Amino acid sequence: MSTVSDTGARLATRPERSAARRLLRWWPVGLFALLFVLPYSAVEVPGLLDGPVGSAGSLQLLALCLLYGALATGYDLLLGRTGLLSFGHALYFATGSYATNTMMQEAGLPFGLSAVLGLAFGTALALLLGSVSLRVTGIGFSMVTLAFAQAAAILVSRDRGGFTGGEEGRAVAAGLLPAGLVGIEHTATLYWITLAFLVLTLAVVHWTTHSPTGRVWEGIKENERRVEVLGLRPYGFKLVAFTVASGLAALGGIVHLLLTGGSTPHTTSSEFTLSLLVMVVLGGSGTRWGPMLGGILYTWADQRLGDLAGSAAVAGLPAVLRVPLSQPLFLLGVLFVVVVGVLPGGLAALPGRVRAARRGRGAADGGDREGESAQAGSGPGTDDPSAAPAVPPSVAPPASADADVKERQSS
Repeated sequence: MSTVSDTGARLATRPERSAARRLLRWWPVGLFALLFVLPYSAVEVPGLLDGPVGSAGSLQLLALCLLYGALATGYDLLLGRTGLLSFGHALYFATGSYATNTMMQEAGLPFGLSAVLGLAFGTALALLLGSVSLRVTGIGFSMVTLAFAQAAAILVSRDRGGFTGGEEGRAVAAGLLPAGLVGIEHTATLYWITLAFLVLTLAVVHWTTHSPTGRVWEGIKENERRVEVLGLRPYGFKLVAFTVASGLAALGGIVHLLLTGGSTPHTTSSEFTLSLLVMVVLGGSGTRWGPMLGGILYTWADQRLGDLAGSAAVAGLPAVLRVPLSQPLFLLGVLFVVVVGVLPGGLAALPGRVRAARRGRGAADGGDREGESAQAGSGPGTDDPSAAPAVPPSVAPPASADADVKERQSS
């Protein structure tokens, strides 16, 4: 009876579980709706943010987190989806920022037209340099992209013609930007623009990876030679992935220009691309949400750990602890090593590991209950005749043998 009742309870809970799963599929909509209304919130989160969520400083930090989450998602289109390790992705991010800035200040064009031209220039540059870089594969491709990025970094630092501002960067005059995008009172608008960029990046990556071209990218990542055997040219498909990812980076550079009010030479360095690589690995390469989570966590930690390193609590520690803890890069490195060591698949692998652990515990508990019920049913004193031990055929005498013995005795 208990087995029948357990089976009925399981069947009754199946519709409830399926309904819950359908609701869970819509969690991204709820998440982005929550992100959209954050500027209206006055909730304080001690330790995570300095002030209320809707304050200008908190929204600026959240906007940077969303921006780098989008950049890591676009970069994963190369690393996690196509298997291309590029060390020059920062070049196209900086191109979008510097090209837009130059169009406004040198050509006197409005921001909208300058942004379109900056995006077009960054995408065209990616198409040109990608067609050269993809002539080689493996580590050769990585070195060629690094060489292009280093050449661009040198050009920016030397400031030929006064277009880049050298090592100090180049700020945008407030009068060249739309009035609704300048000032602390419009920080929420910049935050929403960054959120829209994140949604656009996720949509483009999702659409391209689930298209026929995206399936070819997956095949190239697994075995490029097999794709060639099927009659397809991997070069053209890799160039599409390179151009799309770099175009998204150029658009991110334009958003970064709005958030920071200028173009900075740090965005041209190879360290910037390495940061994107760490973000992708931290979140989970080749997953839908992992790079975004890695970019958000890395950016938040980069900003907040710097405040922690300069705090009075760290300054009062002994020298053995104060020296390493006062270095934000050391803290970021420790965080990265811990996450990668505990979660080899990144943050995106955490839900799967939790589900696997629950299933393992459930299977172990079920096995223990079955073993206990079996022992209880086969023990002495049971009223179930089917539970009585069976007599082996070789021990019990056959009925025909008893009849023969009786006949002999009577005779």
